[in-house]
Amino acid sequence: MTQELIEQTRPDQAEPLPFPFNQRTFCRYEPIEKSIDAVRVLVVNDLLRDERDISDVARREWGTGAAALLARERSISSLAIENIVNNIKRLVRRPETKVIHLSEVSEAVDSFRPQAIVLSGTLSDFDFYNPAMIEDFTRFIRTTETPVLGICGGHQLIGMCFGARVLTLDNLDPNARRAGRSFEYQYRFIRITAPDDPIFSGIQDRDSGVWQDYTTEARILRVWQNHGLQLDRVPEGFRLLATAYLCRNQMMVRRDAGQLIYAVQYHLEKSFEDWHKNRTRWEHPNESRDGRIIFENFLREALKHQFQ
Repeated sequence: MTQELIEQTRPDQAEPLPFPFNQRTFCRYEPIEKSIDAVRVLVVNDLLRDERDISDVARREWGTGAAALLARERSISSLAIENIVNNIKRLVRRPETKVIHLSEVSEAVDSFRPQAIVLSGTLSDFDFYNPAMIEDFTRFIRTTETPVLGICGGHQLIGMCFGARVLTLDNLDPNARRAGRSFEYQYRFIRITAPDDPIFSGIQDRDSGVWQDYTTEARILRVWQNHGLQLDRVPEGFRLLATAYLCRNQMMVRRDAGQLIYAVQYHLEKSFEDWHKNRTRWEHPNESRDGRIIFENFLREALKHQFQ
């Protein structure tokens, strides 16, 4: 009997230890079978790039530190975008992706003709963004018929474009509390409020083997949170899909005027991060695969939408 087996079957231990404490070198949710044949996805980098993207407010408050802060945005954006693109590649047999910046959305949609658009998260407050860039995106998002998925800051940006306010987690204007904010930075449970939406496809099927037991039994999702801002309400024309005690609007959808727009406050793409990099209890092999299922369901709904 190997030492590992002895450690996992000793009398004083009721059951094997969970990953990573048992030091297994595999994730029980791998491999992910690619069940979507092909999709063309426009991935939008919502972070700031350089001086062109920032407002007078940012120039005034950042001062001489602007260059360093913009460099940080570029560094984080490269990681965030790579993660989103990798999600798509791992879900689709023949994916076609194009990465563009927030300021280029309208032109890219005309030239690339995507079947779906995914908006990344953000780092800076929206009053640090060039107002013209926000206005251009607002005109786009309010009229586009291309299916959209907004993640974290992308979720907040969508809500803002449809009339909601972006506030801190203690309901203050962001400019009133730049520092010392409360943040969610961990896996959290959220509650599904509209299980009939197709984004939760298969949730009612207890034998599907897709969702976790807590999801099929109590309509609960376990998702990665990394944010210090939230929307103050569900904008008109949207439906709330999931909620939580600290941040009510965790997930919403708009199905109106030919539009299909999903927005999630959490980072559903976290479920596909390289699980072997940091073996901690927050890594997805421990419990979470919910983000991957929702991402996959969005891509399916986006493909269906083009025929409606």
